[in-house]
Amino acid sequence: MANINESLASLMDIDGAACAAIVDSNSGMLLGSQGSGMDIMLAAAGNTEVVRAKMRTMQSLKLDDTIEDMLITLGKQFHIIRPIKAAPGLFIYLVLDKSKSNLALARHKAAGVEAELKI
Repeated sequence: MANINESLASLMDIDGAACAAIVDSNSGMLLGSQGSGMDIMLAAAGNTEVVRAKMRTMQSLKLDDTIEDMLITLGKQFHIIRPIKAAPGLFIYLVLDKSKSNLALARHKAAGVEAELKI
């Protein structure tokens, strides 16, 4: 089991990682973050809206399923949003430099970090 700081450090060890955060989707607040290159507080708040919108859509569609992760692909970056199963309402937010990262490996490592995280 890993705490928030250890989990963030593991996420930042992923090739191409620019920044990582643990976010409360109820409030949009950061529980912790590491890295640089963007206003992570603003990104966390904005991506909270993405998570909420997807949850509302799933409810409207009556989907009996859970979100494994969400991927936002930009021209130069990948943004991975991964809900934390053991802590409903929290999610991992990871930003990767697209030219320096392997998306499949990053998703796999993020899943491992999420599984080991102890809140």
